[in-house]
Amino acid sequence: MAPTPPTDAELDVLIRARLASLGIDLDQLPPGTTADPQTGSPGRDSVLASLRSFVRGTVGTLAAYQPPAPAGTDPAVAMALSQQPAPMLYPSISTEWRK
Repeated sequence: MAPTPPTDAELDVLIRARLASLGIDLDQLPPGTTADPQTGSPGRDSVLASLRSFVRGTVGTLAAYQPPAPAGTDPAVAMALSQQPAPMLYPSISTEWRK
């Protein structure tokens, strides 16, 4: 059974949350779909529509990606290896993130 694709409202929440975590507030853009004639900033609705289209186009591609396991690796071991955290230059920073 295929998963149910997210609705526009669900994608808007995801996009806004991800952008907010990066310090980007879409509410600073002019409302609607037309660009601001003075600044050229795109309208908030057109930006969200474009980002929804991007997310829908990449989610299936990203979900299908599986890193290759080393040759001769047991599938159970390969799954455990894929769950390891990424190496970091300063691992002490990441210990705070995992709390």
